[in-house]
Amino acid sequence: MSIIVGLLIAIVCVGGGFAAMGGHLTVIWQPFEFIILGGASVGAYVVANSTKVVLSTGGAIMDGALNRVPKKEDYLQLLGLMFALTRELRSKPRNEVEAHLEDPANSEIFKAYPKVTRDAELQLFICDYVRLILIGNARSYEIEALMEEEINTHRHDKLKVYGALMGMADGLPALGIVAAILGIVKAMGALDQSPALLGGLIGSALVGTFTGIFVSYGLIGPLANKIKAVRETQGRVYIIVKQTLLAYMNGALPQIAVEHGRKAITAAYRPTIDEVEQATITGGPRGGDAEREAA
Repeated sequence: MSIIVGLLIAIVCVGGGFAAMGGHLTVIWQPFEFIILGGASVGAYVVANSTKVVLSTGGAIMDGALNRVPKKEDYLQLLGLMFALTRELRSKPRNEVEAHLEDPANSEIFKAYPKVTRDAELQLFICDYVRLILIGNARSYEIEALMEEEINTHRHDKLKVYGALMGMADGLPALGIVAAILGIVKAMGALDQSPALLGGLIGSALVGTFTGIFVSYGLIGPLANKIKAVRETQGRVYIIVKQTLLAYMNGALPQIAVEHGRKAITAAYRPTIDEVEQATITGGPRGGDAEREAA
């Protein structure tokens, strides 16, 4: 929604200012200039990026446009799942815990937290590292280094669209000049015509430069930065998992380990300690008195 509002503000102010100076908005409508600029920029985008990045651009744009970041309920479910798993690690034999990790789709623990299980990458990340902890041979600093490497790789992959769009934004002003030059070439073929006609042709050509600069700095660049912010916020869930599991490996009780994860949540969506307790110890899928005492 913020992208639409911001774009409307930019268009209204630029167009309104032009009209207030006495300009005619119909002059800006030059569809062939738009086709040259748009076709060149999209073609360059396809050449410069892998097929995977090109195909994932639409999803990234939707993430940014709809601001698809985890909310408080998402974080509560993640913390609830981490509490349930660390409690299982602490109180149950290895074979029972492995059953949840090997088939999370049929695990009562995972099924209790659908917002987490909908993210297949996050679910795999959790299962992999809980399994490593279950094996018991790895030290906490080794697990931490491995997690950091995987998280950095994940972040790099998720920000490829951001880098690709910023590359497009950097190239759009130059491609706008290309469109303008072609328009000038057309105008040069009409030097024998009246000054009014020649002036109109030159003005039409300059629309290409204007469009390239405006789309670059008024749309593509800000959109890329929005995608970056959203994707980085989405990646915070991996930090939460990391902090929780490392705290558990270093001897923290499940409820204390979850608190380490809670502190990694941005203040805007961070649940309170009471909310986390309600979602984990009190309101968890297996929140019986005996199990709470065991935790």
